[in-house]
Amino acid sequence: MKNQTEVQKFILLGLTHDHREQYTLFVVFLLLYLASLLGNGAILAVAIAEPRLHTPMYFFLGNLSCLDICYSTVTVPKMLSGFLTERQAISFIGCLVQLHFFYFLGSSEGILLGVMALDRYVAICNPLRYTVIMNKLTCLLLAGATWAAGFFHALMHTVQTSRLWFCGPNLVQHFFCDIKPLLELACSSTTLNLSLLNIVTGSIALGAFFLTLLSYCYIIAFLFFKLQSSQSHWKAFSTCASHLTVVAFMYVPVISNYLLASTGESAEREMIVTILYSAVTPVLNPLIYTLRNQEVKSALKKVFSPQHLLGRI
Repeated sequence: MKNQTEVQKFILLGLTHDHREQYTLFVVFLLLYLASLLGNGAILAVAIAEPRLHTPMYFFLGNLSCLDICYSTVTVPKMLSGFLTERQAISFIGCLVQLHFFYFLGSSEGILLGVMALDRYVAICNPLRYTVIMNKLTCLLLAGATWAAGFFHALMHTVQTSRLWFCGPNLVQHFFCDIKPLLELACSSTTLNLSLLNIVTGSIALGAFFLTLLSYCYIIAFLFFKLQSSQSHWKAFSTCASHLTVVAFMYVPVISNYLLASTGESAEREMIVTILYSAVTPVLNPLIYTLRNQEVKSALKKVFSPQHLLGRI
């Protein structure tokens, strides 16, 4: 099929054109990105290196850390380079690649949070059958299905966006190639694209969100009606609090941005919301899990202790 695209590259307008603000934002987001790499990399390392953490919960946490590293890498380095250049150009193919990986990793993370809630439900409500239900094969299948669902969801958006006709202008009101700013530049009908964004992306986000809520409703009901010990209540709530915090930081801005998708909305508002879950949340996730989880803190101290590091040299 003949390529109808006339625009060969896009110009990302970024967050601001004020040079003083750009340098300040460059430092801020560089520090956030480095913190994300170090924090999530440390959790991923201990989840692999520490035998005590070879459980379903930490297997999924390792997947979450891997997704966070890749997710922030899709957008933040390009945004950082934009703060140092006057006009940030990206090719049409490069734009589609960035769009694909952003939705691939983002939707995978949303689904994974639902899977992690299901894991907590089984662990708390069916503790005697936990190792049987959440065995190694089940965990691998759930993780594989999560990554595959995210990949094909993103592929759908990438293919449909690539079929649009872009005849100019090529100025993208965003710091990366997101779907809605691109749809505003299309010269052909975007009805199907917006419908897919509303129906499919909205269904994935809401489906995973409601799975998480349902799991925790069952957990809360189980704790109040089955367990009488206040100590057991506190231990279970402490285990789940970290995951619920991460869920709130992830789902609230995502649903705000994509559940009722339409063109012509405030570009500034959308960029701020996108920054929350693409640059800030990946930094908060390792902090939330380590500050509230004694097992992870102990494993971090053990794995990164001077004695342990010298013993591996």
